[in-house]
Amino acid sequence: MDMSSLKRAIYPMPEDVKSALRERGLVERYEARPPYQRNDYIGWITRAKRRETRQKRLAQMLEELMSGTAYMGMKYHAEKNQGMGVADGVAESGEEGGGQVWT
Repeated sequence: MDMSSLKRAIYPMPEDVKSALRERGLVERYEARPPYQRNDYIGWITRAKRRETRQKRLAQMLEELMSGTAYMGMKYHAEKNQGMGVADGVAESGEEGGGQVWT
């Protein structure tokens, strides 16, 4: 993925988040989200100052990926095949850009 045109910071995938996605079978649903959503989730989780806040944010991301109907508390409209690696949904905020780096 070419990230040279991105205007926001790109957040690397933390090991605990990667493990949580794998353990819950949500990697495909995560990867089906637009790059800006994946990056926003990781940035939001990693910027938490308290461990409890980080865990709460991670749990929210996992729940939203499982349901497929929300993105950071907003309604999210994905194609019905989301989770199969083919969706390119759009959040109501209409944001673009972002990206994700699995390290």
